[in-house]
Amino acid sequence: MTRGVILSKYIAIVRVLDHYKRNRKPVSFNTQGAKMAAKTLIFFALFSLLAIASLADTESTESDSGLVLNFYKDSCPQAEDIIKEQVMLLYKRHKNTAFSWLRNIFHDCGVESCDASLLLDSTRRTLSEKETDRSFGLRNFRYLETIKEAVERECPGVVSCADILVLSGRDGIVALGGPYIPLKTGRRDGRKSRADILEQYLPDHNESMTVVLERFKNIGIDTPGVVALLGSHSVGRTHCVKLVHRLYPEVDPVLDPGHVEHMLHKCPDAIPDPKAVQYVRNDRGTPMKLDNNYYRNILDNKGLLIVDHQLATDKRTKPYVKKMAKNQDYFFKHFGRAITVLTENNPLTGNEGEIRKQCNVANKRH
Repeated sequence: MTRGVILSKYIAIVRVLDHYKRNRKPVSFNTQGAKMAAKTLIFFALFSLLAIASLADTESTESDSGLVLNFYKDSCPQAEDIIKEQVMLLYKRHKNTAFSWLRNIFHDCGVESCDASLLLDSTRRTLSEKETDRSFGLRNFRYLETIKEAVERECPGVVSCADILVLSGRDGIVALGGPYIPLKTGRRDGRKSRADILEQYLPDHNESMTVVLERFKNIGIDTPGVVALLGSHSVGRTHCVKLVHRLYPEVDPVLDPGHVEHMLHKCPDAIPDPKAVQYVRNDRGTPMKLDNNYYRNILDNKGLLIVDHQLATDKRTKPYVKKMAKNQDYFFKHFGRAITVLTENNPLTGNEGEIRKQCNVANKRH
C-alpha cells in the first residue's frame, strides 16, 4: 500500500466522521442498542485510523532505505550469530580489532554509500580507498575476510561484505562496552572504489566544525549525533603523524600542560615515521572502553585532535558535549541513532551491486 493510498483512506474516514457529526438527527438513547450502535461506529473509525497510522509507520521503517531487520532470517538464519561469534573470538585474540570494526563504519558508510567499497584492494587502474592518506591507520581488514569465510562456509554467496562490515561494527561496539544497536541488513556490495571522491565526503580531523557538521548533515545526522559519533574517540589511539602539528615547533597553548608532557613523551619527533609504532591513546583513563570519559577529557583540554578541541568549544556543539559528559545514557542514545543513520546511508539493495565472494575483490564478470 502506497503512502498516497494510505493518505486517501485516512481522509475518507475523517470525512465520514465529519459527515456523521453534521448530519446526525437527535436520537433518544433510551435503548441499549442505540447506544451500542453509536459507540461501535466511533470505535471502528478510530481503530481504522490507528491501523492506517501503524501501517504507514511500518512502511516507513522498512522501505525508506530498502533494508530490514534480520534480512537473512530465511536465506541464512545463522548469519548474525556467526558474525558475532567471530567478532568476539577475534577480539579476545586481538583487542584492537574492535576499534577497527567501528572505524570501518565511518570510513565506508560515510563515503556516498554503505557498500563495502572501503574493503576493495587497489587495481592497476584504481586506487583503493583504504590506501589513501585519509584512511591512514585503518587496519585489520584481513580479519573481515576471516569473518566472511566463516559465513561463506554456512551460506555460500548469500551474505554481503557490506552487511558483514556493519554487523561486525555493531558487535565491536558491544565488545567495547557500548550499547547494542539493532541494525537493518540487506545491503549489497559495490564494485568500485571511491578513492577519487573520498575527500568530498569524509571530514578531516583539522577541518572547521562548520565543515564537520555540514558533511554529516548531508547524510542526515544532526548536531547531537555528530557529537556522539565523535565519542568514538573514547577508544583506540592516534598516531603521532596526526597530532605533532600541535606539539611542534610550538605547543598548542590550549592543551592541558600535564597532557602535553605525556604527548611529548609518546611523540618525541617533530617528523615521526608513519610506519613506526608511535601513538597516543585517545583516552588514558579508559582506553579500551567506549564511554563518556572522552567528553570530560576534551572539556579539560585533553583532546588530541583539533576537532576534539573544537567540539568542546564551539557554541553549537559544546552544550551537547556537557550533557554527554554528565550522562552516559544520553551519549549512548544519540550514538545509537547516529550509527543507525550512518549505516543506512544510500545502500545498494535488491538487484543493485553484487554479493562478493571475497571482500577485497569484486567478482569476475563472465
